[in-house]
Parts: sequence; C-alpha cells; structure tokens
Amino acid sequence: MNIFVTNDDGVTSLGLLALAQAMRNLGTVSVLAPDRNWSGSGHVKTLDRPLGIREAILAEGSKAYTSDGAPSDCVALALLGFLEKRIDLVVSGINPVPNLGHDVTYSGTVTAAMEAVIWGVPGIAYSLDCAANQNEEIDYSPSAIISEIVAKFVLESGLPDGVLLNVNIPCGFIRGIQTTHQGMRVYRDKLDMRIDPRGNPYYWIGGESPSGIPEIGTDIGSLSLGFVSVTPLHLDLTSYPTMPLIGHLQREFNFPMHELELQKTGDL
Repeated sequence: MNIFVTNDDGVTSLGLLALAQAMRNLGTVSVLAPDRNWSGSGHVKTLDRPLGIREAILAEGSKAYTSDGAPSDCVALALLGFLEKRIDLVVSGINPVPNLGHDVTYSGTVTAAMEAVIWGVPGIAYSLDCAANQNEEIDYSPSAIISEIVAKFVLESGLPDGVLLNVNIPCGFIRGIQTTHQGMRVYRDKLDMRIDPRGNPYYWIGGESPSGIPEIGTDIGSLSLGFVSVTPLHLDLTSYPTMPLIGHLQREFNFPMHELELQKTGDL
C-alpha cells in the first residue's frame, strides 16, 4: 500500500513525524507538507502563482518533500503527478488541537483530506485535543496508535466514494472509539483594531479559544467524555430536506428564458 502523508502545521511538525512513522507499519509512505504553518487556511487551490517543491529531511532522518503551497495544494500536487506511484490513502495530521463541528471548513488538516476525496482517494484527518497543553511537549504516541488503527480499517474495508474521516483524539486517557456526527462549535472571536507606526489601522481576528456543546453522539460530546471521535464527512453539502421548499420557486418561475427577456423590454 502507498500512503501519502501531509499536514497543515508544516513539514517540521512532530505530529507529522508521528503520523508518518505510524503509517510505515501499513505500507510505503511518501511525505509532502507545507513549508510553514497553514492552520485555519481552509480549502485552498493556488492558481495565481507557480508552486515550488524541494526536498526536506524529517527529524529522524527520513526523506520528505515540502512546498510553499497550502495543505490541499500538497495533496493535489502529489495526486496529479508529482508522485509517480498510485496513492491508496491520504492521511493528514496529527494536528495538536481538535477540529470539531464547523472547524472542518476552516481546517487545513481536514481540507487536505477533502482534496484527496475530490481525486478519488480515501482521506483521513487526525487531530489531537491538546489545546490546553500548547506550552508543553505533546506526546503523540497514543494518537499515532489510533491513527494506525483507523487507517488499517480504511485500507481493509474502504470508504464510500466522496467520504472522508475526521478523527479527533483525546490528549489524555482514551476510553474507546465512537462514530459521531458534527457537533455545534461556539466561537468567541473578537476584532482587535490597532494603529501602525504610520497611523494606519490594521486588524487582528482573535478572541478566546472556541468551545462547543457536548451533546451525546457528536464529535464534541464524545471527545469530552474521553472517546476518539470518528466522523464520516462527505462533500455533498446539499440540504436535501430544503429542496422541496426551493421547488416552489422553480414551479412559480418556470418559464422560457426568452419570456424573461421580453419582460425586461416591456414587449410581453
């Protein structure tokens, strides 16, 4: 099996190293990750400039590649031909903070796995709930074990087309694994306006770290109880229950386009 590893924290991240080492137990590993931190970058496709790739060396001495593109760019580069081998699985992480609820739309970690799904390759995003331990050295060993367990399952069982897994792992004691759905994040963002030395205003979007509503069955609820949260996501964002409501619009304004042009000119 050929497994591709990336992240959004940069190629020097210890979480990336732990993930790459865990994946080597399952197959041949290739690494291409950003050359800087892209946390919160969302799903990026860089089209306005060329992307560079250069060799890098991970902390334990293994060869990797790094790019000045976003995490999703790294996946696209790998799957579109930079790596000549066929990739069987894309894994992203291990992010040191969780990606829960609406975080998935912001997260470079998760959107790297989304990019894999777009190109028909299974994707898994891994995040660790160590937000409170950012000033301490993080032990990625337990989360690496979990990442191997989940990846082995996906390689053996597969995933439906268009589906990725968003995996969030407790930082401490792990009680087990639960299948979950997205919970409700509570954001406390604030806008901080400052003045630069030339008298021009500039802005920081900051505030306290987000929390969430720990409902049973959600990623937030399971993580708060010490369980690994595994949330299957798909890229079809259609709200199917709302389609009949919008159907009223279709029926009310279902007329040929030439009639609309006539209405504009007043000839109808």
